Amino acid sequence: MNAAIIGVTGYSGTVLYQLLSQHPAVENIHLYGHQDTAAPRFLNDEIEAFCDRRIMIEPYDVRKIMAENDVVFFATPAGVTAKLAQPYLDADFPVIDLSGDMRLKDPKEYAKWYHKDPAPADQLAKAQYGLAEFNTVHAGYVANPGCYATATLLGLAPLIKKHLIDPDSIIVDAKSGLSGAGKKLTTSSHFAWINENSQPYKVNQHQHIPEILQQLQQWDASVKALQFTTTLIPVTRGIMASIYAKPLPGVDEEKLTAAFEECYGKRRFVRLVKNGWPSIKEVSHSNFCDLGWALDPNSHTILVVSVIDNLMKGAAGQAVQNLNHMFELDETLGLPMIPSWP
Repeated sequence: MNAAIIGVTGYSGTVLYQLLSQHPAVENIHLYGHQDTAAPRFLNDEIEAFCDRRIMIEPYDVRKIMAENDVVFFATPAGVTAKLAQPYLDADFPVIDLSGDMRLKDPKEYAKWYHKDPAPADQLAKAQYGLAEFNTVHAGYVANPGCYATATLLGLAPLIKKHLIDPDSIIVDAKSGLSGAGKKLTTSSHFAWINENSQPYKVNQHQHIPEILQQLQQWDASVKALQFTTTLIPVTRGIMASIYAKPLPGVDEEKLTAAFEECYGKRRFVRLVKNGWPSIKEVSHSNFCDLGWALDPNSHTILVVSVIDNLMKGAAGQAVQNLNHMFELDETLGLPMIPSWP
């Protein structure tokens, strides 16, 4: 198949290009910018690591893109695909969108959390949320989940779907490496600031909060809210979500373990850590999500720890997993099955 990437120069787009370049079912990768007036550029001029890849990044042309490709990936900033999605939705053309523009079904919620103009409600209704372990999409427009949302939802799914916890008790302490903030330089991304440092950010304001809540409510409508805090830590890539909740009466360690095993026993990219606890290093450069859990009998609190590589399972890796589902391929194709270690 031929695949198009729109927005290859960001971190997620770069990792996506790496994965598709090694995907056995992808014959050609065509690169495009997201502006039709932009001058042609070349990949090796934009990304120094690809100095041997003299591949043109062409101006945006929706007709040309759909004519030359079998699937389109958007790895663009928020606010871009909301303006570009309509022709693909009208044609039912295969799209996997790594931006957040099509994840939320309520345009008002998008405007509130992203502070940008939303796509129309009828477009949002057609997009399908592609949490790959639970929502297999075979055609149309896939809204690829956010990184924090992926880690949090995979950690909470057994607890929510099996109704094991008080739905009003969910607290998530999520930590992310610096690549999650993207390539744009900010004060908090300077080495002198983040090295040997840690800082909460977007407290009660992170755009993945409504995305998480939207999916949780599809699993259990009684979930009304969650406390969700994000913290920047001095690593390049990776997310660790520490999830706390109060168990319902009668829930013990045995029932917890049974719920995780039933939910993920046959999942290729979710690994259950039963001895010890997951760490970011152990999923680095892979599409795995590692999960560990425990019930503290003293505080009567469940802890679930979920770790992912934010650029892989949290972005490009899950996008390729969704590609494999869409074209009915083995879901592991093009994805490394061994993490980078050490």
